[in-house]
Amino acid sequence: GWLDLFEPYAKVEDPVGGHPQWDPAGKGFEGREAIGRFYDSFSAHPGEMLFEVHHLVTCGQEVAAFVTMRMTFPDGSKHEQKMINCYKASVTGKIVSLRSFWR
Repeated sequence: GWLDLFEPYAKVEDPVGGHPQWDPAGKGFEGREAIGRFYDSFSAHPGEMLFEVHHLVTCGQEVAAFVTMRMTFPDGSKHEQKMINCYKASVTGKIVSLRSFWR
């Protein structure tokens, strides 16, 4: 169901510029299949992932959200990451682009 939110040609950059572990070339993930594989790598761990939205701005068919992601791992350790996520929707309302800014 999650992938149905994306257009078939959508692109996800998380984070923008790449990450040495899952996007070393910094090209992002294009198409539902590649996006699905990317998100599967995070949902595979049995911990918890929560997002707190601090601020949200919509302009036309785009949204910028300042959020904090909080992850709790099976061993009880935690990780917190602040980020800005920018979403762009098609005329049908599906996600065309998701760009996540964090380091």
